[in-house]
Amino acid sequence: MIEMNQQELLKVLEREGEPLVVFLYTPLCGTCTAARRMLEVAEHLLPQELLIATGNVNILPVLVNSYQISSVPALLVASADRGREPAIYYSMGSVERVLDYIRSVTS
Repeated sequence: MIEMNQQELLKVLEREGEPLVVFLYTPLCGTCTAARRMLEVAEHLLPQELLIATGNVNILPVLVNSYQISSVPALLVASADRGREPAIYYSMGSVERVLDYIRSVTS
């Protein structure tokens, strides 16, 4: 996972041709810490070429407003076809559910 700032994330979200997963969190959120651990496990089971980025929503106001992020932790998952809006996933109950969701959007 790569930590990105707002400018980097917005630029990557504009690029077409490669799927993208962005983990959105706040530093003091305990649920975010647990979700990050699940995503770290899931990362090892996903294709190496899949870009997984992280972003602290406290410093991403434009991205939060643009995609109407309502809570954290959240996964913003963009398919290779950027013609569709990125999907946002809030319910990270297990590694298996996170994997299934990412695979369903990116494949």
